[in-house]
Amino acid sequence: MGEETPGASSLVVLSLEPWSTVRRRIRILVDELVERDPGLRVLYVAPAVDIPHELRHGHRDALTAAPLEQVHPRVHVLRPRKWLPRVVGPWADRSLGRQVDRAVTDLGLVDPLVWVNDAGYAGYALGTGWPTVYDITDDWLLAPMAPRQAARLRSDDALLLERSGAVVVCSPDLARTRGGRREVDLIPNGVDVDLFSTPQSRPAELPPSPVAVYVGTLHEERVDIPLLLEVARSRPALQVAVVGPDSLGVDSHEALAAEPSVHLLGPVAYDRVPAFLQHADVVVIPHQVNRFTESLDPIKAYECLAAGRPTVSTPVAGFRDLGDPVVVVGRDHFVAAVGEALDSGPRPPVAPGSGVPTWRQRADAMAGVMARVRTAGSGS
Repeated sequence: MGEETPGASSLVVLSLEPWSTVRRRIRILVDELVERDPGLRVLYVAPAVDIPHELRHGHRDALTAAPLEQVHPRVHVLRPRKWLPRVVGPWADRSLGRQVDRAVTDLGLVDPLVWVNDAGYAGYALGTGWPTVYDITDDWLLAPMAPRQAARLRSDDALLLERSGAVVVCSPDLARTRGGRREVDLIPNGVDVDLFSTPQSRPAELPPSPVAVYVGTLHEERVDIPLLLEVARSRPALQVAVVGPDSLGVDSHEALAAEPSVHLLGPVAYDRVPAFLQHADVVVIPHQVNRFTESLDPIKAYECLAAGRPTVSTPVAGFRDLGDPVVVVGRDHFVAAVGEALDSGPRPPVAPGSGVPTWRQRADAMAGVMARVRTAGSGS
């Protein structure tokens, strides 16, 4: 299918994030790295397709969809097929690894660097002998899961910490927890300042003012659902627009869906996100403050700074020290702070300062780490 040209470099990304129009950290950094290096070729391995699950739900197209897709002249996305859960034993992992190997061969990639975000690929990545970077974006060790799954994740995480050429973390808390075991590289998130600060038209899906907007994945460990409902019920005319993927349990989803003033708009393409922030009367960040959220570096914090709209956040990591236009308050005062922001009336956006970090800067830092690991690997 392909053959690597002389002087080209290759990268295999084993990601927890799907490749979609909802661009998250890994996808954004891959785009930036490809743009900065015209010789780079990428195999992006997205989360596997759970074939038994898809068939149970009548999605027979899962069997016929091509697992390997070209999304850019130098980027291919692989969605491996998973026939059995990983907990059943090594056969499932070996099957996933063989599918990655086959794609690497078909694309003609030679001695790629492996960027591991999905720790479940620890054995595969380290077994290839290729230089490896372990990138930790969330501390899933703190998330609730079955004991067997948790034990497996701890084992995979420990293996990658011990044997990877470099470990990258995105938040100070992850630097503290992982940096006690080995040297780590702290590369936080960033923002496309031009995209988020350039005015866009009001989205048709956005309910009329006054409207509070939350942008981000709805996740049980992250969003304080009762607090979001309190905001929605705080004023008769207030509408709450929730923009992003829904990963909630049934009870939480139904509680939000049953509230007349809450509008679950679902995920939108990355380049449309700024419009929802820019036309919010107030942006709300009703996050829980817990060990899991303390490990995060929320991308939306940088996006709120670039969009410049009034923002009210709980005292969660990533927002505590931002300053205007972000107001940080405790849970008990959150609804009142939202009301104060609404009562202050329309205000022009706050221009982002020169210190707002860009994704290009973060990609430069990641490229530096990868170059260091490649050099060390070639000399071993």
